[in-house]
Amino acid sequence: MRRPTALLSLLFLAALPVVAESHNPTDYPLRIHIYRRNETTFYHNRQAEEAKGEGRANLFEGGEPKGVDFQFECDQKLQSSSGFETFPAKWKKPGQELVILQPQFGKAGYDTCRLKVQMKDFVYVVHNGTLSSEPTDMFKQWMSKHDYDPEHGKNTPAQLAPAQGASGTATAQPNTGNTTVQPAPTTPAGSAPPQ
Repeated sequence: MRRPTALLSLLFLAALPVVAESHNPTDYPLRIHIYRRNETTFYHNRQAEEAKGEGRANLFEGGEPKGVDFQFECDQKLQSSSGFETFPAKWKKPGQELVILQPQFGKAGYDTCRLKVQMKDFVYVVHNGTLSSEPTDMFKQWMSKHDYDPEHGKNTPAQLAPAQGASGTATAQPNTGNTTVQPAPTTPAGSAPPQ
């Protein structure tokens, strides 16, 4: 008599809908700045169906910036950050997998994407259009000096000198091929704010 009960229980569980990830930004306490990503988009009947790839980013968690290498599989193309833009994120599996929110194009809503991550003991920075790294402590000093804290709504650094890059020259935005001039923070040689 237990077999029919077990079978009915399995059928009931199989009929339950899969719980989708929340699309509410308040459920995503972390912020991620995506510098670069390499992506392949898969199509079905001329409609984008899935995007897969890898990239590099900085994750802001508990006031700490951390460099991240990641692989992703998304239903939509993964966007890279523009300027100091960051995206809401939360841990799916702490230290291993993140879920991020990105705005939907032409709609008032968000898409989710899962990133499998490898955490670094440094942060990524752009200097003269080239992605490099620097010690976390140096970057935290820059964040403090310029009141930059994307986890708490401080998305634009303060007290930046106008019309200069970090080294006083124009810097290239990753993934765009466009050259733009970013305001210059006072940072040690060889370092630059996130872009």
